[in-house]
Amino acid sequence: MHPIEHLRYVARAHGVDPAALVEETAHALGSMHFDPAGLVVAARRIVERHPFTGPLWWLCANVATSSEPFEAVWELADRIRSDRTASELAAELPDDGQVVTIGDPSVIGQGLARRGDVRVLALDIDHSATSFVRLLERYDVDYEPVEAGAAGAATRVADVVLVEALAMDAERVIVPSGSSTIAAAAAAWETPVWLVAGVGRRLPEGFVDAMVEQRARLADEVDDWTIDVEVLPTRLVTDVIGPLGKMPMGPPAAQPECTFAAELLRRPPM
Repeated sequence: MHPIEHLRYVARAHGVDPAALVEETAHALGSMHFDPAGLVVAARRIVERHPFTGPLWWLCANVATSSEPFEAVWELADRIRSDRTASELAAELPDDGQVVTIGDPSVIGQGLARRGDVRVLALDIDHSATSFVRLLERYDVDYEPVEAGAAGAATRVADVVLVEALAMDAERVIVPSGSSTIAAAAAAWETPVWLVAGVGRRLPEGFVDAMVEQRARLADEVDDWTIDVEVLPTRLVTDVIGPLGKMPMGPPAAQPECTFAAELLRRPPM
């Protein structure tokens, strides 16, 4: 496939696992030796089409600020491919524990698939957990489908609530819709909330600002509750699980994994 066509394919892709999107984007960008000047423009278009996918911002920012972008892009693809976050989550889960999830969290799903002794209370909104439940069935993980309206009861009996980060800084997390409900309910019952943040989710404040602003623009056009992402304050999170293990929520756990690249943000016309 021609690199330009590959980039168009990536830009149109939706509902794809973030790690898979990063790999596809890396292959497309890495094939642009014929047009190195167009690399940043291509990267900008990718994040414009996937504004809430943190790992794509991470990839594009690292490529845009690298002195050797065509070497960096393959190294970054390898880092996302070898992300240890799921393994670290599996190691931290309590023995015979009961956890709450919501929707279809990809990294959390990989971690739970490694543990046969954990029971999952899988909250669903508009059938968003269908693929997640199929994954649990495939790996023989004990689970119970739970209506989202029962979030309070589920978080009260759980040992831990798991929330997957799409992107984060020290103050805010971009999360799938419904995550703030289970995090707030967990806080009311003093149930720990673990934020699962794989490689590429920790971003500079400016990128998260752009995501928050984009969500606000969408909320001006459609009903707020129909948007599939929301902003979660990090004060509702107790711990962060990442590729280096479990850390208390705080600035060290949110240290950006890339440099802020202003060129990825659309500039207003002169």
